[in-house]
Amino acid sequence: MNTPLDSIDQIPLPQGASGTAYAAELLAAPDALTGLSPKEALTVVGYMTPRFFAANTTFIREGDASDNGFMALLIEGEVVVERVTVSQGEPVTIRVLGPGSLIGEIGLVDSEPRSASCTANTDVWCAILTRASINTMIERDPVVAARLLLGVSANIAERLRDTNRQLKLYARLATAMREELSNVSTPVAPRQTP
Repeated sequence: MNTPLDSIDQIPLPQGASGTAYAAELLAAPDALTGLSPKEALTVVGYMTPRFFAANTTFIREGDASDNGFMALLIEGEVVVERVTVSQGEPVTIRVLGPGSLIGEIGLVDSEPRSASCTANTDVWCAILTRASINTMIERDPVVAARLLLGVSANIAERLRDTNRQLKLYARLATAMREELSNVSTPVAPRQTP
């Protein structure tokens, strides 16, 4: 994850936009679900560092427990999130993320192995927030850190609710399929004529 840039402002954006201002705008947007004000988002971006990932680079690996101490705000590009399912050996695409998306926040919060793999579908610029940076923010800007962590928690909760909705749908489908199969496999007695 090495990059020659020292500041978010050095990220090459179209029309010479400020990387810091743009990252803060993305972080404070309603879609980000962080609940941060523009001023709070600027504070958070001050704790972030820029990172570039070339297309086809997997920068988060499912199951990795050694590199789980960061989350990323996607500033430019597209990232594919994949997970290997129990029934298949090949990864399944869960979603495709664009600018403004938070990536890797679950591992950042719980220090557990990564739950999915993230691969740059295009060249990608991210703003990285490490666990160490969050700890520093908690000491220096505790209110902003608390609001960020509440926002990240809300983001995770929304994804969990979405997963629960999908599981309910799958359970209904499985029940309907079982009922249909039991109707098909039960032999029908021939009609008797009087």
